[in-house]
Amino acid sequence: LSLAHPDRPPSPVNVTVTQLKANSATVSWDVPEGDVVIGYAILQQRQDGQMQRFIREVNTTNRACVLWDLAEDADYIIQVQSIGLYGESQASKRVHFRTLKETDRLPSNSSNQGDITMEGLDKDRQLQTGEIIIIVAVLLMWAAVIALFCRQYDIIKDNDSNNNKEKTKPSSEHSTPERPSGGLLRSKKTSPSVNIIEV
Repeated sequence: LSLAHPDRPPSPVNVTVTQLKANSATVSWDVPEGDVVIGYAILQQRQDGQMQRFIREVNTTNRACVLWDLAEDADYIIQVQSIGLYGESQASKRVHFRTLKETDRLPSNSSNQGDITMEGLDKDRQLQTGEIIIIVAVLLMWAAVIALFCRQYDIIKDNDSNNNKEKTKPSSEHSTPERPSGGLLRSKKTSPSVNIIEV
């Protein structure tokens, strides 16, 4: 087969299932060094034949995949293929696993599984960190928009109050000079008459 398809990558090795839960699990594998692998394909099937899923991912160097939406307390079979530039490898050996019940927890018996689990947790933490960064950025943007709106509202409010003051000032300025001017005119008219009387 290798002579007929020299550019096809070899099958993945060390296929293992970790982070078993009631509705999900993580499958991981290794690829022999020196082979160009641009993706993977996973065949997931329930042992009772009720459900089958084919997962294919290209342009990635991932060596693990989360299997989601699994049935609780059910038996599954998975096989992994490597995707190369010129085709797919033969399927790996069949790996059996059983999902947990809702009340069960992940057993941490072997150290090897614990290491892979920690790697998976690190990836989950990186995802959570990215999500937190996005949430914080969105909140900051909303805060900036609200602050800008309040600032614009204050400017509009100040302009309105200044306009009202300017409207009231001219009326008072116009009204107050009229009275003294009227009074001055009257006093000017009366003062000559008084002088004439004195003379």
